[in-house]
Parts: sequence; structure tokens; C-alpha cells
Amino acid sequence: MSLISDRLNRISPSQTIAITDKARVLKAEGRDIISLSAGEPDFDTPENVKDAAIRAIREGQTKYTAVAGTQALRSAIAARLAADFGTDYTADEIVVSTGGKQSIFNAMVATLNPGDEVIIPTPAWVSYPDIVTLADGRPVLVPTDPAAGFKMTARQLADAITPQTKWLMLNSPCNPTGSAYTADELRSLCDVLLDHPHVWVFTDDIYAKLVYDGFVAQTVVQVEPKLRDRTVTMNGMSKAYAMTGWRVGYTAAPAALTRAMTKLQGQSTSNPCSIAQAAACEAASGPQDFIAEMVETYRGRRDLVVAAINAAPHLSCHVPQGAFYVFASMEKALGLTSAGGTKITSDEVFVTALLDETGVAAVHGTAFLCPGYFRISYATDTETLREACRRVTAFCEGLHT
Repeated sequence: MSLISDRLNRISPSQTIAITDKARVLKAEGRDIISLSAGEPDFDTPENVKDAAIRAIREGQTKYTAVAGTQALRSAIAARLAADFGTDYTADEIVVSTGGKQSIFNAMVATLNPGDEVIIPTPAWVSYPDIVTLADGRPVLVPTDPAAGFKMTARQLADAITPQTKWLMLNSPCNPTGSAYTADELRSLCDVLLDHPHVWVFTDDIYAKLVYDGFVAQTVVQVEPKLRDRTVTMNGMSKAYAMTGWRVGYTAAPAALTRAMTKLQGQSTSNPCSIAQAAACEAASGPQDFIAEMVETYRGRRDLVVAAINAAPHLSCHVPQGAFYVFASMEKALGLTSAGGTKITSDEVFVTALLDETGVAAVHGTAFLCPGYFRISYATDTETLREACRRVTAFCEGLHT
């Protein structure tokens, strides 16, 4: 009898974490490594947020809290959602979890039964299909067209829906592509969903504040309030507030589902860290102006990487509207051989050779369910990015038949 469950054997380790860990090991061994694999801001957590955490420690806020999070934080999140998207959630409709990943896990485990289907447009974040699988659901992967900006169309959604469909999982702006849905594009998807009342929507808005060139991120409930009673809106503090290590994510959902997710969380992790909650409360309710400064820095980095990729031999990419990733095609490099003697037979071989020969760590597109591409995170300082781009260009210039 095997010790490891069949459920666990159906999923794979996170490939983004695996590559980041490999880069970390190589760096510890003395290699000159530039890691562009992790989705983690290089900015420090704002001082007012750190000060709020220190105050919480000194005031003795070190005990258990309510499973779904403190009343103060849930109220602050509801107010932040109202300010950002015009929604009208109450504190009782918010569940705070130990990071956005747990928020997704809670929603799927609380709702999926064997055979239930979850529509996932691809490319997609690596954890979506595995979380669905762990919850006994069936991921239904819908490849999107690069020419359409890697965004699902209303026709694709309608064609993917079956009587077994329970969820559409939507991520805008998207990891890994940086593509973001306009209000009109969301409107067309919402119209399809209105015709299929058995389908719920899980909208991952974790990058909603990181958008460029005047783009305004919107969310499903904002575009179509009639879908409020079957939508889970997920967000968190990690990206916009540079709080990855604090591990604070949250969902806003109808109260019946909120109670179910709270029940699940009460038998798993219970409440998130009380100190992190105090910091998150300040992040949600405190000054927001630093976000615009951070976004402007990211925009400059995005432009740097996009220009370098599109100028490099055998590579190309579109201009992302949000997040902090560039998703580049390397399909023209397939079949070529690197200067170090590696024949490029796949995107995974490409990024492995890139790391081995240049010290630049990126994530292959197959990890995001899109072969022939690779993802670069530009959440690192500009000079390091310039050097990384120089190495990527040199690597591509060295590819030959």
C-alpha cells in the first residue's frame, strides 16, 4: 500500500517555485545568477505598513483572531473594494486567508464535487489546474489566441460550457501574459454567463492595481452586478503592496459560500497571522499613492524588456497591459543549437540552456500550459534587467543551425 495518496500523485510541484529554487541553489554555489523567474516585487513593504505590524506586536495583538480574519481587516477590505471597483461587499462576505493561493484552494475545495468542470483560459498560472484537481474537479483548458492578446472570447467560453461546468476561472491582468480584459471584453463574457446560471465565476484580480498606459482594470461584479450572487472576487496584498512574505489573500463572495470557506479554513490553517492582518489593514486603508510610483517604475522596466525581446534574434512578444511579466515566444528558436551545444527542442530546453549558459533564470511556457514561450518577470531593478536582457540577446545571437 502506497503511503502517498492518489490525489497527491495527480498533481505536480509548482514549476515556478522549482526554477526559482534552482536559481537560488546555483547562486549559493557561487554562480552569477539573475533570477527572473519569481513573481515577487523587488520593492520593500511600505513603511507605514511595517510600522502597523510593529505596533500590533507591541500592543499584544499576538493571539488567535476570528477564522475569517479580524473585523477591522475585513471591513477595510470591503471599503477598499468599494473604492477600487464600486462593489458593495460587507465584512461578513470577506474571508482572509494565508495568501491568495489558499483563497483559491478554499473556494474550489468548498464547492467542487467529482466530475465538476472548471474552465481555465490558457496560458494560465501554474497552480490553477492542480488546485482544481486536488479538489476532485476537472480542469477544462481553453487555449487563447496570441493574436487576440491571449484573451478568451465569448464564443470560446460558450463552446466550453457543459452541464458539468461549475466555474470559470478568470485572471486579469494575467499571469503569465500580462494581458488584461477591457470592460467591453468582460461584458461579452458576462453576457454568456448570464445565459448559463449554473456557472460561477472565480476572478483573480491580484494584479489589478498593476496596469499601464492608462488602462483601467475592472472586475466581473463591477461590469455585471447581476453576477454578484455567483462570483468570487479574489485579491491580496502580495503584489500591489509588496507584501509577498506576509501571506495575506482574501475573497469576497456571497455569504453562504463565505461561511463554507470559513468552515474549511477553520479545519485547516484557521486564522491568518494576526500581525500580518494588522499590516494588511493599514495597507488597505492607508495611503495608496506609492502604488502609482511603483507602477511607473514597472512600466519603464516593461518597455525595456519588450524592446530587448523584440530586437533579439528568434524571439518576439506583445506589450503586456498589466502585471510584471513578459511572455515571449521562442518558437523560431526550435531546432537550433546553442553556443554551448544544446539543441533547442522545447521551451523547457531553451530556459534550461539559458540558465546553464548565461545564468538567467526564466520559466518555460509549458509550465503555464502554453508551449513555445517563456516568462520573464521584470520585478527586479533596472540595471539587473539590462544585464539580463544583454545575456538573453547574446544567447539568442549564439543560436545556430
